[in-house]
Amino acid sequence: MSAEMIPLLTKALGETVYMVVLSMIVASALGIPLGVLLHVTAKGEILDSPAVNRTVGAAVNAVRSVPFIILMVAIIPLTRLIVGSAIGTTAAMVPLVIASVPFIGRQVETSLREVPHGLVEAALAMGATPMQIVTRVLLPESMPGIVSQLTTVVIALVGESAMAGAIGGGGLGDLAIRYGYQRFRPDIMIATVVILIILVQLVQLAGNTLAARLNKR
Repeated sequence: MSAEMIPLLTKALGETVYMVVLSMIVASALGIPLGVLLHVTAKGEILDSPAVNRTVGAAVNAVRSVPFIILMVAIIPLTRLIVGSAIGTTAAMVPLVIASVPFIGRQVETSLREVPHGLVEAALAMGATPMQIVTRVLLPESMPGIVSQLTTVVIALVGESAMAGAIGGGGLGDLAIRYGYQRFRPDIMIATVVILIILVQLVQLAGNTLAARLNKR
């Protein structure tokens, strides 16, 4: 690999990290409350509401069922409306967030289900409100599981951000397509794959370490 490709790889890595980090922050801010809503409105939970649960669950499943590459193309008008362009790293974050929110919601819902119901019943017996149960019982007790699940989402975002390069989203995927595939440079393809593997390994290590520290059981 020639020396002039090093700055391009560095720039592409920076764009990928930018897309993944900001998309994860926004998606978590929306997805975690969504997961809480899905859990607390389920049958037998503190805000038992089957109609709400089914409606929200159906919407979540509908978005999750759309392949990411199709989602990116389908929401191009929405992306243009939000960021003013359908090309570039900032534009790529719109489909990344939309794809991640329902995924995070389901992952958080799964983690909340693992909290022993006896803890919730004890909090109810002491007069705790639903909000207090969520903030002082459900979320703290399920935090190690939530961190592990969010780590999985971050890794999925890394792969999807590379896929976003197919429509000019920037990052390592864009570099691999423009310089590796279109210019017949297998060394560039290999370099981007190696960088993505290292990035995923670092994310997984950080997620496992944080989850272990939060686990008080």
